[in-house]
Amino acid sequence: MQGINKVSLILLLFMGLAGKAFSQMLTLPQAIRLAVDHYGVIRAKGHYVNASRDLVRESKREYLPDLNLSGQQDFGTVDAQNGPVYGFRGYGVASSGPLLATQSWNAAFGALYLTNVSWDFFAFGRAKEKVKVSEKQLGLDSSDWQQEIFEHKIRVSAAYLNLLAAQRLTHSQQDNLDRALALFTVVEARARNGLNPGVDSSLAAAEVSNARISLTNAQDYEQEESNALASLMGINQPDQPFSLDTVFVSSLPNNLHDSAAVPLNNHPLTTYYRSRIILSDERARLYQAQAWPVFSLFGIFQGRASGFDYNYGMLNPNAYSHGYWSGVDPNRSNYLLGLGMTWDLTSPLRIREQVSAQRWISRGLQDELGQIELELHNQLTLSDAKIRNALANFREAPVQLKAAGDAYAQKSVMYKNGLSNIVDVTQALFTLNRAETERDIASNNVWQALLIKTAALGDFDLFIQEQ
Repeated sequence: MQGINKVSLILLLFMGLAGKAFSQMLTLPQAIRLAVDHYGVIRAKGHYVNASRDLVRESKREYLPDLNLSGQQDFGTVDAQNGPVYGFRGYGVASSGPLLATQSWNAAFGALYLTNVSWDFFAFGRAKEKVKVSEKQLGLDSSDWQQEIFEHKIRVSAAYLNLLAAQRLTHSQQDNLDRALALFTVVEARARNGLNPGVDSSLAAAEVSNARISLTNAQDYEQEESNALASLMGINQPDQPFSLDTVFVSSLPNNLHDSAAVPLNNHPLTTYYRSRIILSDERARLYQAQAWPVFSLFGIFQGRASGFDYNYGMLNPNAYSHGYWSGVDPNRSNYLLGLGMTWDLTSPLRIREQVSAQRWISRGLQDELGQIELELHNQLTLSDAKIRNALANFREAPVQLKAAGDAYAQKSVMYKNGLSNIVDVTQALFTLNRAETERDIASNNVWQALLIKTAALGDFDLFIQEQ
């Protein structure tokens, strides 16, 4: 049987284990809806899109100023001495007080309340570029999600057609077994009555055994295709066979030669690759913006409280209080406003290489896009050829089936009248079985060829609307 997964660029059939039964007919649109709603990869990429959407909102809020509130209340001594000190790795105590001749262990409460505002108000468009990068990432994730949905629709459709063909093959092999059993009954009766040699009975029995093996193989193939379809739909493998829509057996598509239905630049796959290029270019612009300085506004308001009085020191070492409220009630305040600039003068040297590397990545992505477009054009050409070949086979299948049926009927009658041998009958039986198999897949192959064309054009409606 011709398999669509051997020739299509993106028709990838996955096998898996799952379980849920369908008692009514499962149409292809129903199978696709189930697959889109339940397939794990599609659901995961939908979550990634939501995450990117939240990151866009977060990047827009990065331009807001930083507003920090802090407060602390402490109890300790304020004995101090002259000398340099460095708060290495943040370890240090900001104890400030008068210089005393000896160590003092006088302790009281103290407090510090602080409000700090800092705003990087101008950075040569860096904030806007961050927003654009996050938006382009959202566009990339969205196109990846849509591409996954499109590819999965193709996979499910291919699996649906394969399972339908497998069911038809199973039916044909069952008919072949029924004919082989009927032939064996006739041959055995004639051999038992001495009208034909006993070896004819053995040959007929071998044909029955071969028919049973062929039926088992067909059933095994059907079970594999049923399992693949269930897995692609994200459901459990049903206990009973799927009941599928036979429209793909009883009719052909109407429009098979309109290759210009959708421009290839609207293909979900090319859209995804263009989104990668756009994101790469935007990252290069963000890197360029990071080479320039950042201008900031800042402001601080501070309130301090202390249990040590203003005159505490050598002259009045008792001018302090152990009271809690006297130590945490602020009695001194300060404010500060400022304008600052930070610029790492060596950053342009590093950023220049980052920008160059990102531009090389964009060129690589552009070449990948060109290759994808070439493969899609070739796939479209191939699909037209496959449609023509499938239609030619579809027209020949009834002719072959009728001739094979007539030949088998003639050989059967001749054998019953002693005018033919068992070899001629079994050969006619084999020819009839082959003709039925070709008939079963003839129309299916036309739909499969249309599915290849749909994958190349990137327009799934071209296939689904033909039902």
